[in-house]
Amino acid sequence: MSRRRTPPLAPEDRAEALAPLLANGWRQADRRDAIRKDFTFGNFVEAFGWMTRVALHAEKLDHHPEWSNVWNRVEVTLITHDCDGLSDLDIRLAKRMDALATP
Repeated sequence: MSRRRTPPLAPEDRAEALAPLLANGWRQADRRDAIRKDFTFGNFVEAFGWMTRVALHAEKLDHHPEWSNVWNRVEVTLITHDCDGLSDLDIRLAKRMDALATP
């Protein structure tokens, strides 16, 4: 059984979808059709708690981030691997991450 291929963001939708994310601290990744953001929290427990909440949403979307955590900082890259670029799943997960990071 093969996994369904996720369509990439349509060129005509791309700028509109990315504009609010780029305005909120996301940036284009180097040499990849991906977006990146660094999140900083008060301490390790807050960072790990945020990651746990994000993980629940990622699992529901069946779309998982590339991320790493060092103490109070979480570095995130979002890309849809089965289309080798950005898709609506990345936009949705980025918005959810931002919402969960807002106190």
